Amino acid sequence: MNPKSQFIDDGHAAKQSTGKILWQLTRPHTLTASFVPVLIGTVLAMHYGDLSVPLFMAMLLSCLFIQIATNMFNEYYDFKRGLDNEESVGIGGAIVRDGFRPESVLRMAVGSYGIALLLGVYICMSSSWWLAVVGLIGMGIGYLYTGGPLPISSTPLGELLAGLCMGSAFIIISFFIQTGYVNGESVLISIPVAILVGAINMANNIRDREGDEKSGRKTLAILLGHKKAVIFLGILFAIAYLWIIGLVIAGILTPWPLVVLLSLPKPLKAYREFIDKKLPVQMMPAMKATAQTNTIFGLLLSVGLFISTLD
Repeated sequence: MNPKSQFIDDGHAAKQSTGKILWQLTRPHTLTASFVPVLIGTVLAMHYGDLSVPLFMAMLLSCLFIQIATNMFNEYYDFKRGLDNEESVGIGGAIVRDGFRPESVLRMAVGSYGIALLLGVYICMSSSWWLAVVGLIGMGIGYLYTGGPLPISSTPLGELLAGLCMGSAFIIISFFIQTGYVNGESVLISIPVAILVGAINMANNIRDREGDEKSGRKTLAILLGHKKAVIFLGILFAIAYLWIIGLVIAGILTPWPLVVLLSLPKPLKAYREFIDKKLPVQMMPAMKATAQTNTIFGLLLSVGLFISTLD
């Protein structure tokens, strides 16, 4: 299907529809996995000094463009490997459903990395050039997630690397650029967020398990099987919440971050939905609930940390 022929009758509709396609290509439902860690790291830094809004915005946009590029690389390479088709769920669908040229998607991915690099230069100039090394490693992992001869997405390491890069690293860097150092509290707070980012990846792999297995992938969900993979996902949820409770009991955090417990209905829903469903389309509500767990947990944690600054 060609987008030009589809929307040729109405120029305004064409522009609006193409914009909607491009928006879906970014996989907006995943972007909170970048926004939330940056917010948490920045709010935590407020405990130790003044906040630089320009640095916060630069970090936020840079992380978002890195994730958008990663999503576009995913779209491009999964198409090239024959993994996506018109019936595939959880994808942007710009290539297989809307007729975008694969090369155009690849160019947009590279362009998104270019914007992230420019923002990264500003961040480094304002903090430390060592962050350039960290940033380039992160961008390399983003590309290699689906690109390269052995994509990370085809191995059992996807959850771990996604959590470390988009959970822990984003929080720690966001904290560092505001304070000029990294402390134990920033590292400890990053762990449950990293776990929940990894849980999003795990949920995606549970949904796609049968199709991924047919394509030769060896994800953690494939190695565990459906039931054990869902149990493992439940364990990840439990650790994330228990971790915050443990930090409060240890006196590292004030009781305010316990507000994250209000988000518990979401992971419980995700677990129940995954256990009872088998088809990918039936598991979409569980996928949504998993992503919402990360978002709501992170926002509530940010609120709790912010209130703590007022004590």
